[in-house]
Amino acid sequence: MSVGFEGPGDVASAVLSAVVGRVTALADRLGVAHAEVFDTAALSVASGVPEPVVKALLSGRPAGEPDVQARFLQRLDLLRRTRLKPNGRKYTQQEIADGAGMSRQQAGALINGDRRPTMEHCDAIQRFFRVHAGFLTAEDPEALAGALQRSEQELLQKLAEREAAAALDDPLERLLQDHGVRQIAWRAAQLPTDQHRDKVAEWLDMLLESVKRPES
Repeated sequence: MSVGFEGPGDVASAVLSAVVGRVTALADRLGVAHAEVFDTAALSVASGVPEPVVKALLSGRPAGEPDVQARFLQRLDLLRRTRLKPNGRKYTQQEIADGAGMSRQQAGALINGDRRPTMEHCDAIQRFFRVHAGFLTAEDPEALAGALQRSEQELLQKLAEREAAAALDDPLERLLQDHGVRQIAWRAAQLPTDQHRDKVAEWLDMLLESVKRPES
């Protein structure tokens, strides 16, 4: 038993909890229903995490983590069910093989679970289905946090647009906009953890200290 150190799963869970809190606060501020931003079916499709696991993680409950190959198979199956061809049909094994630059035998073995995927296989399949890096491999809390971070960025953009419009009528808001304060805050909010944002605040403090004019 290690003392004083967090495992990767603990870190991912902490990041997820922080993102959930920020998204909740943004949704409340914008008047967006929680059911919309925490739509478990949509989050499952976006993250690759099974919907029951999404519900458990959002409720703060631990969820059993599959091994690497089981996770790969589950998420590849989700991709094949949700990322369809223009005609609404699934991509065939041959089409996946051609698009991912592998033989049909390789693709079939991966899809059927007869071969353990390499990172090269995962990268090629992710590019074929046009999903982000790590879709097939990230642990469930990390994958869900990533999907929520993309939702967070959309909410931040909406908030920035609303505040930019409000700035036209509010002198203080206009001042903040003219000096780039909102843009700095928006960019800082996209950092993955509170520790990263604390570093930004420390850097700004140092910058302010360095540019202070000597008292006359």
